[in-house]
Amino acid sequence: MYGEDVLAGNWRRRKVVPEIDAEPDLVVEDADSGFCGAVVGFEFGAVVLEDRHGRRRNFPLEPAAFLLDGEVVTLRKPAAAAAPAKPRRTASGSIALDKVDARVARASRIWVEGIHDAALVERIWGDDLRIEGVVVEPLDGIDELPQAVRAFGSGPERRLGVLVDHLVAGSKESRIVASVTSPYVLVTGHPYIDIWQAVKPERLGIRAWPQIPRGQPWKEGVCAALGVAEPVDLWRRILASVSSFRDVETPLIGAMERLIDFVTAPGE
Repeated sequence: MYGEDVLAGNWRRRKVVPEIDAEPDLVVEDADSGFCGAVVGFEFGAVVLEDRHGRRRNFPLEPAAFLLDGEVVTLRKPAAAAAPAKPRRTASGSIALDKVDARVARASRIWVEGIHDAALVERIWGDDLRIEGVVVEPLDGIDELPQAVRAFGSGPERRLGVLVDHLVAGSKESRIVASVTSPYVLVTGHPYIDIWQAVKPERLGIRAWPQIPRGQPWKEGVCAALGVAEPVDLWRRILASVSSFRDVETPLIGAMERLIDFVTAPGE
């Protein structure tokens, strides 16, 4: 009456059976041996099952080779979970805050000595400063710094940070800075003669910044030593060589981070 014995042969392999991820702790039974255990791992392409007595056995991941709750299944090794995306970083190394609008400018400010200082600060810390609502303003040197600070009118909600070039003991700059004493003003800086020198020389393909004799204009002397006709041309090369905090020296990084923390501190 029937053309073939429906019970003959390996009936498990004639059915379309579901494929199940062999997740940790999933309890299955090997259909051939009857060994029942929980998934504890994989070795050499086989699933490792551990029974309630702690015994472990490896079983090849063959089609329709296991029972799950009495139903025939095919186990498969789960796809590796995608590694979490690394957070995007700003040029300063901070975690970038996507879809966050720039804050309305605070009353607090950061002053730097000139337009080159301002451009370099913008290149590295611009994203951070916009999020914090901090405006950076260039000065024309710091000879009149005490008077400018008094005119600024600092206070708990109106802090002022000042970045000074060549701030070393015994310098003219250190004497000027010593006269600024407001608790709402922080003056800090770096030891380099000019902000140019805070850029790592290897970024420009040189071993070190040229040593310029005292009394000679520093930028013009550097240009002459490097064979560049005009300071503006060398400055373009310097700025183009900077894309992140890794391109500048540590003292500049530390000084700017202190200033940003200071001017964004909550008011008293």
